[in-house]
Amino acid sequence: MTRALTLLLLACLSLPSFAEGFISRLLHKPVPGGVAVVVLPEQPQPPRASYRDSPLLVVREDGERWIAIVGIPLDVKPGAQQITLADGQRLSFEVGHKEYLAQHITLRDQQQVTPDPAHQQRIQRELAEQLEAYRTFSPRQPSNLYLDRPVNGRLSSAFGLRRFFNGQERNPHSGLDFAVPTGTPIKAPAAGRVILVGDYFFNGKTVFLDHGQGLISMFCHLSAIDVKVGDEIARGGHVGKVGATGRATGPHLHWNVSLNNVRVDPAVFIGAFMP
Repeated sequence: MTRALTLLLLACLSLPSFAEGFISRLLHKPVPGGVAVVVLPEQPQPPRASYRDSPLLVVREDGERWIAIVGIPLDVKPGAQQITLADGQRLSFEVGHKEYLAQHITLRDQQQVTPDPAHQQRIQRELAEQLEAYRTFSPRQPSNLYLDRPVNGRLSSAFGLRRFFNGQERNPHSGLDFAVPTGTPIKAPAAGRVILVGDYFFNGKTVFLDHGQGLISMFCHLSAIDVKVGDEIARGGHVGKVGATGRATGPHLHWNVSLNNVRVDPAVFIGAFMP
């Protein structure tokens, strides 16, 4: 056997096992705001794992191995991170680097940039309500992890953009925007249960959909909500209609994906991730 062939075989053997399965090839984008796939120890029942004290989505990949699917916060620095198993064992994964661009937006309504105290009280109340929904962790298995696009349209604003409203920096863009007309029907990217609906100061008309095990979709700036809390929505089922309510400069759909209570890039789940 030639030296070159030997080195090639050794390199193949050293590849992490997560590179073998479809789910891992799709989702393993371990950067800030991305997703890591971590192979778990073999056992008859699904292992339980957590990251930063939040439970993780665990699935069986290709009938061969348990994997944990980990949402990585935007503020995580490149380097080693760890998840924790129920028995206290820790497993490491490596976070790489990703540079996010800036976006400058001009708003005519200054209250949408620097709200007065009365609006601030409303904003804090609404934020607490939405953060509670993001913490939802139900035992149901997601119907699919290769998610459908909720609308067919041009991607107009990427996840993670550093956002400046009237020159003032605010939180990074926490979702993916689709530029589509008002009234465009919004479809569920996977089956789920409606856990929250509301009409919020910043987000406008909003729907939260629980897909299971901490995987949650949030749709906002809607012109109409066509579901209520408790509704079970099939994959592809109707959720509402696109609009421009809340802090929006025009009609579009803003779609968040949350995983283990971390907002991550929805592009990862639709095969549109850009390194």
